Amino acid sequence: MRAKTRVNRGQKAKPTLGIMDSQSIRWGNNRSLKSYDGNKKVKGIKRHVVVDKNGFLLAVMVTVAHIHDSQAVMWLMRVLQDSYVNIKTVLADGGYRGEIIGMVRKSFGYVLQVVMRRDPSQIFKPVHKRWIVERTFSWFDNDRRLCRNYELLMESAEEMVKLSAIKHLLNKF
Repeated sequence: MRAKTRVNRGQKAKPTLGIMDSQSIRWGNNRSLKSYDGNKKVKGIKRHVVVDKNGFLLAVMVTVAHIHDSQAVMWLMRVLQDSYVNIKTVLADGGYRGEIIGMVRKSFGYVLQVVMRRDPSQIFKPVHKRWIVERTFSWFDNDRRLCRNYELLMESAEEMVKLSAIKHLLNKF
């Protein structure tokens, strides 16, 4: 379905560019996963996603909130590699800087490009191409089941994200 939607938009059926980021999500009624993201001040879980240039979900992985982006990137790249062999470049934010770029290229063959804001003293301007993954997160937040984590298992939290992405894709189809 994603391939048909991409072709209808005048694009190739399989994406070659991925955009990666993570989102910290608060607990719902479930307090079984006791984790805290110190950067965002959120108790709950963290969703790591890769989307294409349209914002359509390519890969998702859910971890406890205290896992840093640079620690989860290798697991997420493995999930992406199992799904999509055509991806060549992955855009990411500053949380993925450092030696992880070389490790991703050596292990998976992906070019990990870190896209940073040029002048932090300026007023807010969305960073080119990076805003696409943030838009996808806002689509997830519109889904009542995803605005908080109500799931007991990480696998079921991942499946709820996939169901929301399918629902969004059906609206675009």
